[in-house]
Amino acid sequence: MKSGQAEIVETSKGIQKRGLMSRRIAILEFILRIVAFFNTISSAILMATTNETLPFFTQFIRFHADYNDLPALTFFVVANAVVSGYLILSLPLAFVHIVKNKTENSRIILIVLDVAMVGLLASGASSAAAIVYVAHNGNNNTNWFPVCQQFNSFCERISGSLIGSFIAVLLLILLIILSAIALSRRH
Repeated sequence: MKSGQAEIVETSKGIQKRGLMSRRIAILEFILRIVAFFNTISSAILMATTNETLPFFTQFIRFHADYNDLPALTFFVVANAVVSGYLILSLPLAFVHIVKNKTENSRIILIVLDVAMVGLLASGASSAAAIVYVAHNGNNNTNWFPVCQQFNSFCERISGSLIGSFIAVLLLILLIILSAIALSRRH
């Protein structure tokens, strides 16, 4: 009789340990979602408010650089805004994962949506990175000259916005890995 009670105690300790680990993973996921939200929303705002005007010969003729002059940068802003909206809307579900233990279905839904958001965010950041590369280095084969020598502030802001977005991509990949680990620990 005593050996049966010892097995029950050991089993319940193992379940409690798994539950505590799942809760810690859920708390980490919640924090990572908040950090990723701030990265994406700040990247979108930083890019959307980026513009610079330079005088050319006289005060009446000016060159203007704005993010919406290039469709790739506009897509970047939209992608970051969509992902930040998703991240803020996924916070209540992530909070449920902290409180409740039996959340396999909602965790699977979040994994699928997180993968979609990684794809969207990575494509937006990559397309903007190609434009930023050409702005910094130009392309001699096509006679595109680097414009960052003239538009310093513009290029610094869009480069900083890209860094924040790629950090958010890494955070979302980490979220997917953590969700998969938490899901696999339950089986």
